[in-house]
Amino acid sequence: MRLKLIKLTKAYEKQLGEMIDEWKEDQELNHTNHSPRAIFRNDYHDFDYYLENLEVKEEADGRVPDSVFFLLDEERDRLLGAIDIRHYLNEELFREGGHIGDGIRPSERRKGYATQMIRLALIECRKLGIEKVLITCDKDNAASAGSIINNGGILENEFVNSDGEIEQRYWITL
Repeated sequence: MRLKLIKLTKAYEKQLGEMIDEWKEDQELNHTNHSPRAIFRNDYHDFDYYLENLEVKEEADGRVPDSVFFLLDEERDRLLGAIDIRHYLNEELFREGGHIGDGIRPSERRKGYATQMIRLALIECRKLGIEKVLITCDKDNAASAGSIINNGGILENEFVNSDGEIEQRYWITL
């Protein structure tokens, strides 16, 4: 299987719609969260607007510049997930959220793709000059914690986040 991170282009409009629709259906049925939030901020049906507003270009309203990538299975021409890399941490992201938000579409979970996607994202983090990456996950999300640990994540601590859930903070030194 050939996996790579890509930037979204018009060529992937159909694949994006299929992935987001699957994710939203799963959320309605299983009450799972949407992560990374960046890919759900806007309605993909207006694809040009979606594409133009996918990434934060300048810090504003508590959001920092970011880069959004999609994990592509080249052999199947299928988007498997997405990852949002925040270029630096503000106070809020340092406390809760971290440098990376990621997610794998429901039908492709538990196949090791998150580990691979984070590995590829860490290469992008190095390009941005990030030397130490903070990634957080809910304590009850063992799969996410495993993907972070598989990429060198060291648990710093646990805390109760703004949603009242226990969240874990992991650091990866590049």
